[in-house]
Amino acid sequence: MAEQRPAATKPRIRHTMFRVKDLERSVRFYTEVLGMKEFRRNENEGGKYTVVFLGFGDENKDPAIELTYNWGQDDGYELGTGYGHVAIGYPDIYDICNKVEEFGMEVPRPPGPLKHSGPNGPVIAFIRDPDGYSIELGQRA
Repeated sequence: MAEQRPAATKPRIRHTMFRVKDLERSVRFYTEVLGMKEFRRNENEGGKYTVVFLGFGDENKDPAIELTYNWGQDDGYELGTGYGHVAIGYPDIYDICNKVEEFGMEVPRPPGPLKHSGPNGPVIAFIRDPDGYSIELGQRA
């Protein structure tokens, strides 16, 4: 049986970090399009980088996305083949996909039932953020 711990001592996923080319554009995408709020922003003069933590709810309780901009790194990043996606649930992914397109970003997999799950299967979509990171959207009731 799993050990019962007080909430403050339970392990949790704190954040996922993405390196970004244009920090302010990425912050606008995650706040204006995906509806996250900016939890905090830190500039590190010695390390020459800025980090912004965003998410839903409370940073001390809920997972966050960390956007890292390395000063002077304006060429973007190679995402490689190991990264898959981050998934976010929304009550209306059709609306989110419309906002993504209005922002000028790609919706490579429009909303629809999960493959091989039949017409009544879970509805998902895949979008890309300004740096090309893949994000799965899941329809929640």
